[in-house]
Amino acid sequence: MPQKNKKSPRRTATPAASRLKARKSGVHGKGVCATTSIRKGTRIIEYTGEHIPWKKAMDLPPHDPSDPYHTFYFSLDNGDVIDAGKGGNDSRWINHSCDPNCETSETDNRIFVYALRSIQPGEELFYDYKIVPAERRTNALEKQFACRCGSANCRGTMVEPK
Repeated sequence: MPQKNKKSPRRTATPAASRLKARKSGVHGKGVCATTSIRKGTRIIEYTGEHIPWKKAMDLPPHDPSDPYHTFYFSLDNGDVIDAGKGGNDSRWINHSCDPNCETSETDNRIFVYALRSIQPGEELFYDYKIVPAERRTNALEKQFACRCGSANCRGTMVEPK
């Protein structure tokens, strides 16, 4: 017999499309903002796109030839990447910050974005890209991946900290 008035231990998340909006960012290009309050720990959205081998991704032309370091690639632990330029959703517009309000986590070759803290309506979502470059790390390379987040903790680059 079903129990009455018993709350389910799991909350059903609001679909990402109804709680997020891609729009012009004050940090860089497009960004993604919350349209509703998002609680700390909430799985917000999946980073989607075509799964391809890293080697194939490196052989493809840049998404934007005028900015060859800007891609929609997200590296997976199995050596593949998700190319959100093909079949991606609004998650591809989430910008980097050295003081992020979100983080990413990989499960079964899928990437999910989670809230590190409560996020208010109108607030832009950010996670730390922690880019691991394929080539040797140099000052010039770090400048190619310059950070524009403006946080007090800004390390000046989106490249993974040393």
